[in-house]
Amino acid sequence: WHGFITDITEHKQIEQDLKDSEYRWKFAIEGSGDGVWDVNVQTNKATYSKRWKEMLGFTEDEVLTNRQEWIERIHPEDKQNVLDAGQDYLEGKTDSYVVEYRLKCKDGHYKWMLSRGMLVSRNEEGKPLRLIGTQTDITERKNAQLVLQQTRAELEESHDKFKDLYEFAPIGYLTISSHGMITQLNWRASAMLGLERKNIIDQRITQFIDESDKGRWSRMFLSMKELNAGEEMCFDLKFILHNGMHFYANLNCVRTDDTDPQTMLRITLEDVTAIKKSEADLRVAAIAFESHDGLMITDIENKILRVNQAFTNITGYTDKEVVGKSPGMLGSGRHDATFFGSMWEILNKTGQWSGEIWNRRKSGDVYPERLTITAVKNDVGVVTNYVANFTDVSQIKAAAEEIQQLAFFDSLTHLPNRRLLMDRLKHALATSTRSGRQGAVLFLDLDHFKVLNDSLGHDIGDLLLQQVAERLTTCVREGDTVARLGGDEYVMILEDLSDQGLEAAAQTETITNKILDSLNQPYQLSDHEHHITASIGIAVFNNHQASIEELLKQADIAMYQAKKAGRNTMRFFNPQMQTSITSRVALERELRKAIDDQQLQLYYQIQVDNSGQALGAEALIRWVHPERGMVSPAQFIPLAEETGLIVPIGNWVLDTACAQIKAWHKNANTRDLTLSINVSAKQFRQTDFVSQVQAAIERHSIDPMQLKLELTESLLLDNIEDTIVSMVALGEIGVQFSLDDFGTGYSSLQYLKRLPLFQLKIDQSFVRDIVTDSHDRSIVRTIIAMAQSLYLNVIAEGVETEEQRELLLSNGCKRYQGYLFGKPVPVEQFDAALKVTSISSRRA
Repeated sequence: WHGFITDITEHKQIEQDLKDSEYRWKFAIEGSGDGVWDVNVQTNKATYSKRWKEMLGFTEDEVLTNRQEWIERIHPEDKQNVLDAGQDYLEGKTDSYVVEYRLKCKDGHYKWMLSRGMLVSRNEEGKPLRLIGTQTDITERKNAQLVLQQTRAELEESHDKFKDLYEFAPIGYLTISSHGMITQLNWRASAMLGLERKNIIDQRITQFIDESDKGRWSRMFLSMKELNAGEEMCFDLKFILHNGMHFYANLNCVRTDDTDPQTMLRITLEDVTAIKKSEADLRVAAIAFESHDGLMITDIENKILRVNQAFTNITGYTDKEVVGKSPGMLGSGRHDATFFGSMWEILNKTGQWSGEIWNRRKSGDVYPERLTITAVKNDVGVVTNYVANFTDVSQIKAAAEEIQQLAFFDSLTHLPNRRLLMDRLKHALATSTRSGRQGAVLFLDLDHFKVLNDSLGHDIGDLLLQQVAERLTTCVREGDTVARLGGDEYVMILEDLSDQGLEAAAQTETITNKILDSLNQPYQLSDHEHHITASIGIAVFNNHQASIEELLKQADIAMYQAKKAGRNTMRFFNPQMQTSITSRVALERELRKAIDDQQLQLYYQIQVDNSGQALGAEALIRWVHPERGMVSPAQFIPLAEETGLIVPIGNWVLDTACAQIKAWHKNANTRDLTLSINVSAKQFRQTDFVSQVQAAIERHSIDPMQLKLELTESLLLDNIEDTIVSMVALGEIGVQFSLDDFGTGYSSLQYLKRLPLFQLKIDQSFVRDIVTDSHDRSIVRTIIAMAQSLYLNVIAEGVETEEQRELLLSNGCKRYQGYLFGKPVPVEQFDAALKVTSISSRRA
């Protein structure tokens, strides 16, 4: 007999998760104190829970199936706000759907409702499809607020009455100072935070905020400082208590006037933990149901109630074709009554059955599947439903074969991958040693491939990589190897060349020219015709004179020489190429000496506002070599990054900048300036980076808000959670962050909104041609609008003309840096220029 064994541990876990999620789903729909709604935003069909109907005075039997029925019940004064909030959420303009409004009951009177929604699925075109959410009756809270408003005049005459209403209000009240300290709170807020009032007063509110939300609070707090008196912001935060428990609260923050810094914000706290749990239960149920395994739910009479998309993908039947029918329609005919009788006996006895079964698709194909059936019981132990979870075993076998294929071949081009390449190169070296004939390694890199990827997208880039692979394969002989290392890098092994060095090189050159000519032909990429070239480095081998790693490194070095030679060409590796490597080693040695001998200096470039007033400066590092003179940062900074020297250099810059801020504090012209320094990814990711910055600030006794750290977008690509933790820690003491060269990398909006950033810096590459290039103008407008939507400051660098400044100002950018205002200069010249500007301003 033949058989196979399948590890079903993961399936078992999925089954248990599904069973749990079904209970949560059932609880959320039937047992929650909140109303639940489920809307298809494409068809406007809607489902409302029993509790939802009860809130409005409807019975469970009264049918409400359309979203329009709900819209027509919204109070006329609230309707547009509700519809706008939903549209903004579906379009991705906001990260949540939370809205308060009045809804008409069946008897005609209105109730105040708090509605929260979440998007749980999209259609095949990526458009929003299914929106689910909860509805909470907040009429009592609104009435309490109305009472407070209506009796405000009376409360001024009756302090005791005001105190009672304040202390025993059903929601918490807090007063926050301009430094983020809790200066006042009522009894309800004290109870929510889990401590006596005396232990909360004069504490930072961040001590009670969960780590996951501290960055969000810091960003929102900075934004609220910019609000006008009376303006408010509303958002949710996760709070943590001293005993480790946590709760979610909705904060309504109102900006007061600036006369008293102890009462900058008045905040109301409303516990929404139950609502959050209900939302989570709905989300888990919705996501669990749309798993990769086929799912089918039947009633007690074994009639199909619901199936998921994976069911349709596996069987070919849609939900409309199977709902209301028996699962027997899927039968293959390979199992007799004894098989099913045994299955039901086990299911009725234990509540679950697992095994393999043959079923038939709509197309008629018979296939094996791993099936688990679970009985769902109600609170009194009576079976109400059956849930079937199944996986197509034939797909698992196909996946196993694919994994074997991927072990040695690139999944995109189907060329040998690095692992197989190294094996074949090892074999080629051994063959060359035995035969005496030479071979060659060609290292190929596409020129400007990133431009194609960024402009047309990765899908088009993948098409190009596939076509390049096909052309390379046709250019070499049958016994040669073409492999893809990854990205846009390919390696070819040419074997069985001449035993004479010059002739072998000539043969290699002929093949390489053929490759270059082939790659120069136009590519048809979907609807786009594209041209691209390549740079090729060549290392010839014979008699096992070099190791595999050495050969690849030599070919790689030669490829970079081809790049330097103008691209679309080839270069053979030769010893002279080592000269550049030797020069690099010498420069590294001199850079280490420069650090020890204090040859590095900081130059300062002014940053101004739209009126020309100095706001601060950026500190830029310069290397004044005793023999070479001024060494360009473009030459030594990349070297410092590669060798790790950027860490001690960055520490020196940090200490020098703090000392300069301290020195500036003694002068009226400079005491209010902020100083920006660039921080590399390697420096920032040191485990003790936060303590280094704190120590430098304390050592020089400076205001941390005058120190601004400029981070590049590349820093956000890795270890984002650690990055957020470090930024939040420094942000809490007042250090500001600016995202440098914004728009040139791959910033994720999902991460941007979590970072406690103060400022976005528009890269000079967009500013340079802003007057003449409409694309650059559009990019700049987008960056400014994005910064404003995230409540972030924005500054443009590289401003050299008045026309550039005026265009930036007209689009809302009011802070600038560039040659129009001043070049980077030593601190003495910087201070002197500021002094002259200050004198001129006073005379004017």
